[in-house]
Amino acid sequence: MSVHDELTSVQRCLDDLYRSVGRLEQQLGGGGLEIRRVRTDADHLRESVSLLREAADASRAAPRVELVTISDAPYDSSLWTDSDDEGLGARDRHAP
Repeated sequence: MSVHDELTSVQRCLDDLYRSVGRLEQQLGGGGLEIRRVRTDADHLRESVSLLREAADASRAAPRVELVTISDAPYDSSLWTDSDDEGLGARDRHAP
């Protein structure tokens, strides 16, 4: 199954849970601490699945990559007058 299918399945299960909790509230009364906690937990699960769906949709979208054009012209050699030749040391010094 794809991520989208899995999330849809989870959403259906949560909808069933939400309806069941609603029926329990009607039968037991909505004022008890236990049923309020179950309702709050079900709400948190719905929010979490919604956030997960948004994250999955965002990761599926291809990121926009800006291309940078690099010129084939040679660089100005004056940019490297104060640098060492990599791996060779400074020009005016000798290796030990």
